[in-house]
Amino acid sequence: MIFRSIRATWHHFKYLPLLSAITFSRGRSFARRSQALGVSIGWVLRWYPPARRWFEREFLKIFPDMPRDKRLNICQRMGVHMGRTLFEIYHSKEFQAASHKFHVSGEGLQTLEKAFAAGKGAIVVSGHFGQWEAVRAVLKKRGIETGAVYRRQANRHYQRRLLAGIQATGNPIVSTGRAGTRALVRHLKAGRVIAIMLDEKHPDGARLPFLGRDALTSLSAANLAIKYGIPMIPAFGTRIADGNEFDVEFEAAIPHSDSTTMTQAFNDSLSKRILENPDQWYWLLRRWMAPRQPAAFNTLSKKGIMRTYFQFGAARDPATALLRLTRNNA
Repeated sequence: MIFRSIRATWHHFKYLPLLSAITFSRGRSFARRSQALGVSIGWVLRWYPPARRWFEREFLKIFPDMPRDKRLNICQRMGVHMGRTLFEIYHSKEFQAASHKFHVSGEGLQTLEKAFAAGKGAIVVSGHFGQWEAVRAVLKKRGIETGAVYRRQANRHYQRRLLAGIQATGNPIVSTGRAGTRALVRHLKAGRVIAIMLDEKHPDGARLPFLGRDALTSLSAANLAIKYGIPMIPAFGTRIADGNEFDVEFEAAIPHSDSTTMTQAFNDSLSKRILENPDQWYWLLRRWMAPRQPAAFNTLSKKGIMRTYFQFGAARDPATALLRLTRNNA
């Protein structure tokens, strides 16, 4: 009971800054409220050292020689886009109502519509780039309700608001894990459409190049597309103009071959977009795996633990030292 009370208090505390930022902008137009939250998060990412280090840890792996000022400007702009995206998901119905701001293109849309009309179903693959929910909003406007795969949030307040916003754009929303996989398969067998984000680190995934570095990538979307004979269509919602309009492009369906080749084709497509607009991708995903550690640091033997302990002497005990090593290289 005490632990639950402490956890609930901690969840309130962590959610308070976001709630305050959203509440402060009430009474303004949707675009101005969205911009206000974006500016707040952008400022935090640039000027709050832990957040900035989190960004730079990933960004420097791809752009090691970029000047610091330019790098921090991208960091801040990424924060602005993050804040706007979060606000738009929280207020999904208002976001969808502004359909005139969605500029739709790409041959993949016609392929998707044909598959849906034939009761065949389809898989839309995307990433945390621009406003990814704009893709499902466009499909819903055209009468194609698209489900999505969702990773449950630890904080109950974020979980409640984010899930409600995502559900407002389309159902079903299936959670990651075995139960979610079974629900996803049933959805596809019924001839429906599902959206899957493929730019997150997947512990059981294949090591495929992403932005020039190996990244653990799920092959599940390609495997499902091959197994059920349905199209796998990359789609992205890029922010344009002042960030309040969206270029929603449905690329041509990836030709069926093998799951590795198909997934690599998606990685290459998303990588190209990120290189063109690095501020529009969410760099905080911890996308790349760490280099392999020497055997002495990967064993739970007494010798390995003690060597780790002495290297990280600030830790109170060997277990904490080993945990720090793991976290620092995750």
